[in-house]
Amino acid sequence: MTLHSSEDASLKRSILIVAAFAAFLPAFMVSSVVLALPTIGEHYGADAIELGWFLNAFSLSTGVVLLISGRVGDMVGRKRIFSLGMLFFTLSSFLIVFSPNITVFIIMRIIQGITNAMVVSTMMAIVTVVFEPGERGRAVGINLTSTYMGISLGPVIGGVLVQNLGWQSVFLSMVPLQILCLVLIKLKMKSEWADSSGDKFDYKGSVIYGITLFGLMYGFTVLPSLLGWLCMAGGILFGVLFVFVELKVTNPVFEVRLFANNRMFTFSSLTSIVIYSSIGAIGFFSSLYLQYLKDLDATTTGLIMVTQPLATALLSTLSGKLSDRINPGVLASIGMGIVSIGLGLFWFIDAATPIIFPILFLAVIGLGFGMFSSPNTNAIMSSVERRYLGLASGSLGTMRTIGQMISMGIAMMLFSFYIGREVITPQVYGALMLSIRTGFLVYALICGLGIFVSLARNKR
Repeated sequence: MTLHSSEDASLKRSILIVAAFAAFLPAFMVSSVVLALPTIGEHYGADAIELGWFLNAFSLSTGVVLLISGRVGDMVGRKRIFSLGMLFFTLSSFLIVFSPNITVFIIMRIIQGITNAMVVSTMMAIVTVVFEPGERGRAVGINLTSTYMGISLGPVIGGVLVQNLGWQSVFLSMVPLQILCLVLIKLKMKSEWADSSGDKFDYKGSVIYGITLFGLMYGFTVLPSLLGWLCMAGGILFGVLFVFVELKVTNPVFEVRLFANNRMFTFSSLTSIVIYSSIGAIGFFSSLYLQYLKDLDATTTGLIMVTQPLATALLSTLSGKLSDRINPGVLASIGMGIVSIGLGLFWFIDAATPIIFPILFLAVIGLGFGMFSSPNTNAIMSSVERRYLGLASGSLGTMRTIGQMISMGIAMMLFSFYIGREVITPQVYGALMLSIRTGFLVYALICGLGIFVSLARNKR
């Protein structure tokens, strides 16, 4: 679709409004439910490992479906997949509060993750196809700012809701806004984009891809158990099979040649995995540290946790605009360096640390990630042909989700080692503090090494 004239300008404004709204809502829910973890744990009698799976179920299902839904959007219409995803995300947000036990609750989180993947994988592709190079960085920045505003407000409003109305209110309060988003999609998003219409869907590759990602992601979260190693080995074997299958398919679910022939795409994607492996469990650790070890209520915890995403939101639009003029790889690498410093500072905290220090450390991480996120996204989305935009968007989301799963996997391994299958009580607070400090140190090292991966991409 070629954009020109006042009609095209109107379409661009409409797309920005809808995309910003759709970016805000899932981000708000994801960040706000973190505040509800202790309350949900008490309600269902869940231990620390089960609480981790409350977050992992969402990330795992999102990661498995992201790439597939992005490819389907390229073929049948990105608006169609985007709309269906938002519709079923809304329904699952309502139904989850009626879960009778933790198992059903986790299943509902899986459904939320699948529908979230449908939204995320198509949203950025639509923004990219509507906005031309030169203005795309700003549009991406605005979209990501909306995401981080959702992440910023989630802990604040979520904390108030949990403390006064219970954890169920976090999910139910979003339903009216999600319905409003569906209305906006209907009224404002008049066009459809299906640049790969007519391509044959790669069912075999999709199944192998799903098994590969599930094996790797699930296996990592249950290491160092035998099941974890077996799942990881199976995931690697199916991954090799996936590459061979995709090289022979005319219309693959993922064009693996992009990694061989597109250095910017390859290293930008790898950089996404690295940084999300470093920051994916920050909210999880922060919520437990502030509510258990600092004995703060949910509202106060939310106000403190807002520091990181708010700092990110403040820089995302600016760094996005800069990435239209300055090498995005350089901007992203600087951001990773700042994030690494912020993570490393958390090694020095304990239960007696004045609260101002965790707040400042979160702000440093947020500023660094704000410098990283928009330029790296712009680099990925601008490095592929138009017909691969859905694939690139899905790939971007997949890399993010894989990173988040690795981050949570590290957290759960540390919990298994230091705490075991114990409900969090004052008797295990020392082990909880050691798990958190060790986790932040590991994340700082991973992020620091990732700077070299970021610098390895070609100059734009």
